Amino acid sequence: QVQLVQSGGGSVQAGGSLRLSCVASGDTWRILHWGWFRQTPGAEREGVAKIDRGSGSPFYADSVKGRFTISQDNTKRELYLQMDSLDPDDSAVYYCAAKANSIGAPPLAPAVYDQWGQGTQVTVVS
Repeated sequence: QVQLVQSGGGSVQAGGSLRLSCVASGDTWRILHWGWFRQTPGAEREGVAKIDRGSGSPFYADSVKGRFTISQDNTKRELYLQMDSLDPDDSAVYYCAAKANSIGAPPLAPAVYDQWGQGTQVTVVS
């Protein structure tokens, strides 16, 4: 089992920056990919960015490309999401998630991610 604990988030003005962190514990060796998702009330959860835990190769949703940066620390037990040039449309609950299976799917398909963090609110005010 893998446990994910998130920190960061909060409220910021449009154009500002926030950084999210996610610490993995337990059987972290199982994690193949991990990333960030977000969800607003009444909407489906959508993928924001993910990283191949082994190679460090990132993948971004078009909506955040060039503004958000996903990274992991050298131990590969902490995941980050640096969010710059934030827009009110980025407001959502953000979740860290880990994929420990080999199910083929689009890189940011929420359904194939096994473990989820507790979520953290990001609010961008205009």
